[in-house]
Amino acid sequence: MEDRTFICTPTQEEAGVTNNWMDPAEAYKKLDAIADGAMKGRTMYVIPFSMGKIGSSFAKYGIELTDSLYVVLNMKIMTRVSSKVYEQLKGGDDFVKGIHSKVNLDAENRYICQFPQDNTIYSLNSGYGGNVLLGKKCFALRIASYQGWKEGWMAEHMLILGVERPDGDVKYVCAAFPSACGKTNLAMMIPPEGYRAKGYKIWTVGDDIAWIRKRNGAFYAVNPENGFFGVAPGTSAKSNPNALAMTKRNTIFTNVALDTKHNTVWWEGMGVPAPERAEDWKGNKWKEGMTDADGKPIKAAHPNSRFTVPAKNCPCLSKEFENGRGVPISAFIFGGRRAKLTPLVYEARDWEHGVFMGSVMSSETTAAATGKVGVVRHDPMAMLPFCGYNMCDYFEHWLSMGARMKNPPKIFNVNWFRTDESGNYIWPGFGDNLRVLDWILRRCDGTVDAYETPIGYLPYPKDIDLSGTNVTEEQLSSILDVDKIAWYYEAVDIGEFYKKFGDKLPEKLAKQLRILKKNLKE
Repeated sequence: MEDRTFICTPTQEEAGVTNNWMDPAEAYKKLDAIADGAMKGRTMYVIPFSMGKIGSSFAKYGIELTDSLYVVLNMKIMTRVSSKVYEQLKGGDDFVKGIHSKVNLDAENRYICQFPQDNTIYSLNSGYGGNVLLGKKCFALRIASYQGWKEGWMAEHMLILGVERPDGDVKYVCAAFPSACGKTNLAMMIPPEGYRAKGYKIWTVGDDIAWIRKRNGAFYAVNPENGFFGVAPGTSAKSNPNALAMTKRNTIFTNVALDTKHNTVWWEGMGVPAPERAEDWKGNKWKEGMTDADGKPIKAAHPNSRFTVPAKNCPCLSKEFENGRGVPISAFIFGGRRAKLTPLVYEARDWEHGVFMGSVMSSETTAAATGKVGVVRHDPMAMLPFCGYNMCDYFEHWLSMGARMKNPPKIFNVNWFRTDESGNYIWPGFGDNLRVLDWILRRCDGTVDAYETPIGYLPYPKDIDLSGTNVTEEQLSSILDVDKIAWYYEAVDIGEFYKKFGDKLPEKLAKQLRILKKNLKE
């Protein structure tokens, strides 16, 4: 519900052009009027919770008031709910205040409002997890991104994973993708058989949100959450066996189908036959092949249906998950869905160029983002719906975080979704994405070469291991190409995107766009 989500700051400029804005005084008046009497006769639940390990240097605290038992149960999975939070507050008011009420679930009066300067979140007339589990996007990204800007750290829409190599060394990366573009699958992937035989392992620290601080000349990241709020459709034994395994106990499923014969859940893309008798996500009787009045197939599960799982259920959970000081980050990775244009992987020339790459991320939308599928939209750092302040200030913050660092993490862009002439994916994805991560980490080590192109450094095809795949060298070369004409039109589109930011756009990013155009012309 991006159109019902607001950043409430004294001036519109503080919220920026990418956010819906409302004056705080007007917002409080409107919200209080909607909420007036709405909870009469209902139970009020008071949820003290911590984002991050309680007592750690990364931890931030919140208290959510809600009239929803669903919220209570999900928050107990997704955050660290404990009376110890009150002890950390020591009677003070340095915590995020969250107010939620279902009211009447009235879409016309649905508001999800963040007040960054007040450390306050107000969510009314919604029952959807992303809008009502206030520790998640509302706090951990919108409020926390503002806190990070003011306090010198970063709150990012990023997974954190560790790659253990045959020598036992573990390197950690952060990666940003728009919702439903494979973050959870990547964070929990199982290495290909050949890599497993050599001793490669993947360790999951987080699948959605990273809080990042600088310490001793390096970036360290923690996952502030305590569970996973994953997209169900498409999750299968093939796409993400670890995610499927962890949902077998202590899991809440939202808006999936119910197999009434076996009293279990089902969704499209699960990799098992559809149930004989089922109720769809609305509770209607359903069977495979049903169509609506327009002849379109009726989905059993909502395209954005979810599972909520404790992190401890994850078979590949990193032993560093509870490390309150964070894990050292070797690389930042940006990515999205582009059927053509963007290569499988390329590397930024330097930190400034990498921030430019992140700022112009674009992806073909999914149901998780807007409900519309296949529309290309720019989504800087995958933070377009989640940045709690002016995005130009956010860009500047990214630039400053890496400035003056002797060896900042390298920055890369990946695209698993290139298609052939028939619309089929060329790259196998899933666990085979480790082949690309391995190249990325070798670039961080300085043990493999790359060649320069107008958009950045690309791998030599020989340096991506294809053994055990059906991908030919010719196919790999085709998804590592840089179509200069197509990229020039992309650069023009980036220029149009940048125009919306006006004079506030950091000059360093405008300079990077000029360099890109110059490189493409040459």
